Amino acid sequence: MKPLIDTDGYFWFIGRDDDIINTGGHLVSPFEVESALLEHEAVAESAVVSKPDFINMEVVKAFVCLKPGYEPSDDLELQIMNFIRKKLSPLAMPQEIEYVPNLPKTRSGKIMRRILKAKEWGEEIGDTSTLEND
Repeated sequence: MKPLIDTDGYFWFIGRDDDIINTGGHLVSPFEVESALLEHEAVAESAVVSKPDFINMEVVKAFVCLKPGYEPSDDLELQIMNFIRKKLSPLAMPQEIEYVPNLPKTRSGKIMRRILKAKEWGEEIGDTSTLEND
């Protein structure tokens, strides 16, 4: 991720172009959605990828690991969605949150979004030799 400095001197963090989600012609950064999710008290880790959609071509899907003491539930999902709704544009809101016990990571700790995305799109996962628990 590289920082960008605008004309007013503000720093913006830009994700990789291949991670950008194009939902209904609007570009959404997974980093932006993940950052909003991580601000919720129950969320330990998050990863955001695109998911196929008949109308919008692709929509936002979030994978969330909860902190100890929190259990997955529809009520918690509603709380998280209401919390991030105040931080994100309606176009960047996840259409789905899937609770997972852990996220696929490299041995150095980087989340491997491509594995999550491949599963969502029904594609081959590819090389997993750098996967932490391979």
